[in-house]
Amino acid sequence: MKLKFTGLIFILLIIVFNLNAQVSIGDKIVDYANPKEYLLGGITISGVKYLDNNALIMLSGLSVGDKIRIPGDQTAKAIENLWKQGLFKNIIITITKVEGTQVFLNIDLKERPRMSSFAFNGVKKAEIDKIREKLKLTRGNVVTDNLLLRAENSIKGYFIEKGYLDTEVDIDVKADTSRVNHVKLIFNIDKREKVKIKTINIYGNKHYTDEKIKSSLKETKEKGNFKPMDDFESLILNAVRDVATLRFDALVEYTREYFNRNIKLRVFKASKFIKDSYEEDKVNLVYSYNEEGYRDAIIVKDSVYRNYDGTISIDITLNEGNRYYFGNIYWVGNTKYPDAVLDKVLRIQKGDIYNYELLNQNLTFNQSEDDVSSLYMNDGYLFFSARPVEVGVRNDSIDIEVRIYEGKQATIKNVAIKGNTRTNDHVVIREIRTVPGQLFSRSDIIRTTRELAQLKYFNAETINPNIVPNQVDGTVDIEYQLEEVSSDQIELSGGWGYGRIIGTLGVSFNNFSLKNIFKTKMWRPVPTGDGQKLSLRLQSYGKGYISYSFSFTEPWLGGKKPHAFTVSYYHSVYSYGAGRDTPDWHQFKIDGIVVGLGRRLSWPDDYFSLYTAVNFQRYDLYQYTQIFTFGGGTGTYNNISFNVTLARNSIDFPIYPRNGSNVSVAFDFTPPFSGFTNRNYAELDDIQKYEWLEYHKWNLLAVYFTPIYKNLVLMARAKFGFLGAWNKDLGVTPFERYYLGGDGLSGYNNMDGRELIGMRGYENNSLTPHYWRSSNVGGTIYDKFTLELRYPISLNPSATIFVATFLEAGNSWLRFNDFNPFEAYRSAGVGLRVFLPMFGILGLDWGYGFDPVPGLPNANRGQFHFSINQSID
Repeated sequence: MKLKFTGLIFILLIIVFNLNAQVSIGDKIVDYANPKEYLLGGITISGVKYLDNNALIMLSGLSVGDKIRIPGDQTAKAIENLWKQGLFKNIIITITKVEGTQVFLNIDLKERPRMSSFAFNGVKKAEIDKIREKLKLTRGNVVTDNLLLRAENSIKGYFIEKGYLDTEVDIDVKADTSRVNHVKLIFNIDKREKVKIKTINIYGNKHYTDEKIKSSLKETKEKGNFKPMDDFESLILNAVRDVATLRFDALVEYTREYFNRNIKLRVFKASKFIKDSYEEDKVNLVYSYNEEGYRDAIIVKDSVYRNYDGTISIDITLNEGNRYYFGNIYWVGNTKYPDAVLDKVLRIQKGDIYNYELLNQNLTFNQSEDDVSSLYMNDGYLFFSARPVEVGVRNDSIDIEVRIYEGKQATIKNVAIKGNTRTNDHVVIREIRTVPGQLFSRSDIIRTTRELAQLKYFNAETINPNIVPNQVDGTVDIEYQLEEVSSDQIELSGGWGYGRIIGTLGVSFNNFSLKNIFKTKMWRPVPTGDGQKLSLRLQSYGKGYISYSFSFTEPWLGGKKPHAFTVSYYHSVYSYGAGRDTPDWHQFKIDGIVVGLGRRLSWPDDYFSLYTAVNFQRYDLYQYTQIFTFGGGTGTYNNISFNVTLARNSIDFPIYPRNGSNVSVAFDFTPPFSGFTNRNYAELDDIQKYEWLEYHKWNLLAVYFTPIYKNLVLMARAKFGFLGAWNKDLGVTPFERYYLGGDGLSGYNNMDGRELIGMRGYENNSLTPHYWRSSNVGGTIYDKFTLELRYPISLNPSATIFVATFLEAGNSWLRFNDFNPFEAYRSAGVGLRVFLPMFGILGLDWGYGFDPVPGLPNANRGQFHFSINQSID
């Protein structure tokens, strides 16, 4: 019966095929059962308005004059070739005429519509901008099924990465009535609720608690929960019972379980499920076990499933394995250094918890650069390698054999720089520590990278030393790949003083070239490339006040050694009143010049520098009592001071440091003029007393940067200042004093050489002694301490952005005998820093001052502060 049915089907198929094997073309009959061969006499295109006909014929693969079999594979292939372009939704090839042995074909095409515009519904503008970047759609795109599917998947993928796993996208394709064969795409997006993780269930763990394991899942977190009253009665009853029975361990365990179950706060990391992040977290979970000696720990199985309420739950089953410790460590192949030296550098002892990752770090590379590999590579052994091998397992101890290949010492052959499009070669070369002919040194490469970053002419994040070793001849070539960034800065600001707006305009050309100043072809827009710095600044608010300054720095005076020469001049004048000859005329004028020389030191190490300077200032006052309360605000005062600053700066990056420190001690002093005369200064008036200022001033700064996790950095800073007198009868000068509090921005009122110390959470200058009495005497001693936790939002050199949270404490005192480091005003808050190459570092902080300021009831509590170029630091 089955055989008869199959035969019947076969006969019906033959009948159907023969019925459709003939097609009428005009009065011609084409027999598909008996193909004929023709010469292709011509090809025409129909149905196309926006594409070139000749290009389409070429894409089809058909050519006039070719032999063609009809029906045959060539026409089918032509249809396939055109379909692959994705431009058409219908393709028909017909015979227009047959002349003898020649056949003429027409290809009729129906174009797919093109996109004239697209829009989004259901999402915010900020999300729309990011989705546009992801889709990369442009007007004129041919609207194909593939384009629509790709767009839908891209939108869903974007929101899935944000935790919106149930996102739905509906695409409306609407005809554009203003343009023929064009459509508008409207993406209707319903991202639904963010899918949160309800529970993460851990099974098989014996040595680690559930909470410790969950904490190692950095991106995969349970949703927050705050239900302190759930099981609260049970907590109290169990606590009373456990205390009465002295079962304190049970009390601690039950309390921990209560808090883990009922109080989960998610402040810094939201709960969301992202598959890629989850897979990475599983790897990190195993690593966290490995670091504690559980080298055999594995995830046996895991599952992710949806709950009835739309949330997700995760089950993870572990096999922790046994804990291992380091046994004996053997060195094989070392001839340069004995085992004892290598043991000391490795810093791993027999009996330490087994951590293969730590072993590798201490062998190859760690952040402190005191690993075994650095020991060799800093002495030229570029081809050095150390391979740790487990050679024995005894109970819970693992013996390690470190197999060393020392190789030959490598000599630097060629050193090149690439990418310095504006900075001249000699400016870069003088910072490079790797010199041809010297032995290769990894520490020199790291230090060179730091020095190039400190110039601020290049993107510190992308400086790349490309090391090309040649093991055949024992040499190495090094190419430093650089990316220029803008280093010039402009200052445009406005401030309020004396009841009116003060305008400021300043420019700093930080890569200036003085020798090219007369070469017009080198102006871009000013001559650049020699690493010099030229700064100009003008401040004014009309006829009453004007201040301008100029400074120039040559960082390599003479071009052979890093001796930085600086010269600057500044002039300020402020006056008010009816006229110079009237009794109510008041004026203040200051002129100053500074000449300084700084140089790098080689001892104790080459992170040290020494700076010396000579400073001359002349103050001319006439009835100016708003700042100067002594001498009736009248007189001429001169200040000749010397400065000596010893500093050590080892921070890795100038804008967003992650490692290193900056410590400095600055000593400013004037000659003790009073010791050269027989005057009784106790009896002199203020004008005579301060005709020649005399003082000694000490400023200490210590800043340390410590990486906490990846780019999360803890910054600790301490500042201290003291202003003293040479002559007790003369007393401490009223100039050069300290004013603490606020944003630290300078303005019209710092003409007396005062040093403004910013402190967040308090009004400007409000922590200065007797400031509440409107007294301008200032402090003679201060301290300030800061802890700041920083995290970058963007490390792009054109816009570096980071946020911070801080704790601060500080105070200032009128006399040294009043100094008490434990008597401090405290504050805390958050801040934002934005580095723009054109403007420098701009800051916005909100600080809360915890301690009231006597006489100034509004000076503390919540305060916003704006800062420029770290004035608040």
